[in-house]
Amino acid sequence: MSPSGIPGLERVLFTEEQIEARIREVAAAISRDYEGKSIKLIGVLKGSVFFLTALARHIEVPLKIDFLGISSFSNRSGAPGLVRIAKDLDDSIEGEDVLLVEDIVDTGFTLRYLLQTLAGRAPNSLSVCTFLDRHSRRIVQTPVKYRCFEIPDRFVVGFGLDHNQLYRNLGYVAVMKPDRS
Repeated sequence: MSPSGIPGLERVLFTEEQIEARIREVAAAISRDYEGKSIKLIGVLKGSVFFLTALARHIEVPLKIDFLGISSFSNRSGAPGLVRIAKDLDDSIEGEDVLLVEDIVDTGFTLRYLLQTLAGRAPNSLSVCTFLDRHSRRIVQTPVKYRCFEIPDRFVVGFGLDHNQLYRNLGYVAVMKPDRS
């Protein structure tokens, strides 16, 4: 399917209906796994906001929500570089069952940094849920317990993912044309 009228987009990868159905399935799995407990969802800003909101609506156990903002800096060769927390959590996670919610897991460098940082804060448990998983680009193996979709090695936008801060508001996920700039 082609996203009509939006320049720079090649095709729709996942429709709104596919996304909604898969989020319901993942939320059901999370609800089963955390039955009898409460969880804290930690969203990684900005991309995870759309996914976290949709996911939280379908989780059937008590939950709290908090957010982390990160900044990533690459060196001149484009290799992964420094990751730092730009906006920290508002509350402690000590003794909490934490589910880190990501929009996309790619090389694994950022996720590894976040897991190490959060593990040092003594949560009861710490797992990862990602909307999109681009496993073909993984350099650092990181544990992803819940994933909605595996994607090919293409640049995608929509449902929180952006290109130059645009396209986050699309209700679907689309592949960008290769000549984007």
